[in-house]
Amino acid sequence: MSEIILSTGNLSKKFKKFTALDNVTVELEKGKIYGLIGKNGAGKTTLMRIIAGLSYPTEGKLELFGKSSPKEYSKELAKIGMLIEYPSLNGKMTAKQNIKINKIMRGIHDDKIDDGLLKMVGLENVGKKKVKDFSLGMRQRLGIAIAMLANPELLILDEPVNGLDPVGVVEIRNLIKKLNEERGITVLISSHNLPELYQTATDYIIIHQGKVKQCLTQQELEERCEHYLKIECTDSKKLVNVIEQKLGSKKYKVISENIVHLYDFTEDKQKVYKVLNDNNIQVMQFSQEGDTLENYFLNVIGGECG
Repeated sequence: MSEIILSTGNLSKKFKKFTALDNVTVELEKGKIYGLIGKNGAGKTTLMRIIAGLSYPTEGKLELFGKSSPKEYSKELAKIGMLIEYPSLNGKMTAKQNIKINKIMRGIHDDKIDDGLLKMVGLENVGKKKVKDFSLGMRQRLGIAIAMLANPELLILDEPVNGLDPVGVVEIRNLIKKLNEERGITVLISSHNLPELYQTATDYIIIHQGKVKQCLTQQELEERCEHYLKIECTDSKKLVNVIEQKLGSKKYKVISENIVHLYDFTEDKQKVYKVLNDNNIQVMQFSQEGDTLENYFLNVIGGECG
């Protein structure tokens, strides 16, 4: 049975007349990478700040590592590493100096972890280079190193690839996967870019206007976005027989007595059409269909793209 490390129950956050979060209920299982997907202003950062103890909900419940009372929850926050909004770095200092000052602020006295953290995020060779001369990707990686100071079990990253060039995006993506796979760290990462999260996350939480619209696994997302050949004919039973016997496929779904969805050969439509024609299947419609990730996201949030 999977271990739930974080759960929220009907969590709401209001700022005067504005509702930033509206009855949000989610669960995070140990060892997974959760993509929190939503447009700018959807409530992603607000939710992360509340989970990280940087803000308080107006209503609702929070449970972290099985603890829910305010006092116990506060103690469990020590198991969280976070990079929310932009990393707080001193540009006049080196990477190692930034790590040292953050250790002092957190009361961490282990001098042996500095080099290990820098190596972990690929910054072991920056030497005395000042942070102000770092690329945005290097700053983000240093921010993640600082978030890892306390060896957290849950890592919260708010838009960590926002503004990065393609190389920086790949570096951050690989680092997140490495932390998850090698250290078993559960990750909650936010973005408004579903195609990018798709290459990183194992599970998804879609949020819109402060409400959680959907929670789904990567497999469920793939199934809902899977492309297929829509074949409409006069006899679906005969069509199914041709698909199985002549094309050797069982990846199909009978939608009605006239329509079948074929999930094979989407890159070889001409072969399928020829086999159907050679076997006297009277085709009335033959098309490739299926959602893109972007269209699926827009459908879930109601088609708004502003």
